[in-house]
Amino acid sequence: VFEPVKLDEETIGNIKEQKPDLIIVASYGKILPKILLEIPGFRCINVHASLLPKFRGPSPVQNAILQGKQETGVTIMLMNEGIDTGDILNQVKVKIEKNETAPELLEKLSRIGSEILINIIPLWFQLQITPQKQNDEQASLCQLIERSDGKIIWTDEAESIYNQYRAFQLWPGIFTFIEKDGYLRRIKLHKISRLENNLESVHHIGEVLQIGDKIGVQTGNGIVILEEVQLEGKERMNIDDFVIGYPEFIGNILK
Repeated sequence: VFEPVKLDEETIGNIKEQKPDLIIVASYGKILPKILLEIPGFRCINVHASLLPKFRGPSPVQNAILQGKQETGVTIMLMNEGIDTGDILNQVKVKIEKNETAPELLEKLSRIGSEILINIIPLWFQLQITPQKQNDEQASLCQLIERSDGKIIWTDEAESIYNQYRAFQLWPGIFTFIEKDGYLRRIKLHKISRLENNLESVHHIGEVLQIGDKIGVQTGNGIVILEEVQLEGKERMNIDDFVIGYPEFIGNILK
C-alpha cells in the first residue's frame, strides 16, 4: 500500500520496482501522471464513490448529500489523465438513507466498493469485462471542500441546512456566529435536527426561538433544532446547559 505525499520521480521509481500487474486507487486526492498510469499491464483502476459521470472530483459523497440526493453509488473505472473520466468497468447504485451522514455513507460505500473489486478483478484479468465509455454530456463536477463551506446561511431552507450538517459532519462541520459581549463569536453546531412540519412564523431569519422544550432557529423556510453546540474557546455542550449559562441566547439573531 502506497500513499505518497508527492508523485515524484523517486516515488514512481519505487512503484515501478514492484512490477505491478494492476494498481488500484481509492480516496487518493492526486492525479496520476501518464508515466505511472502506463506501468501496470492491466492498467490502473479507481474506486469512485458516485455514479459516474455524476460528481466527478474530490467530494462526491458530500455533494450527493448536499444536493439532497436519495441515491448514489460506487463506480469502478479505468484511470486516464483526466479527473474521473475513464471508462467504467462496473457500477452499483446505493440508497442514501434519510438521515445518513457523510461518514456513515462513506463507510457503506467503501464496504460495497471492496466487495465489487473482489468480484471484478478476476474477470478483468480474464478479459471478460468490456469497459464502457462515460457520457460526458451528463457529467457534473464537485469541488474540494473548504473550511468556509461550513458557514450556515440562515436564509437557506431548514432542509438544506440539515443536509449541510449531514454532509460536513466529518469536516469542516457547520458553524454560525452570535453576538456576545459586543463581539461576533463563532459557534459550532455539533448536532442539529429539523422540524418535520414547518410552523407559520413571523420571526426574523436566524432568530433563536423557544419551541416547547426545544431550541430552534428560524431559517428561510422551516426551523432548525439545536441539540449540541460549542462556543469558540469553550467545551461542547448540549443546548439546555448552554442556555442555562447564556439565557440571552434565546432571541439572539445568528449571523
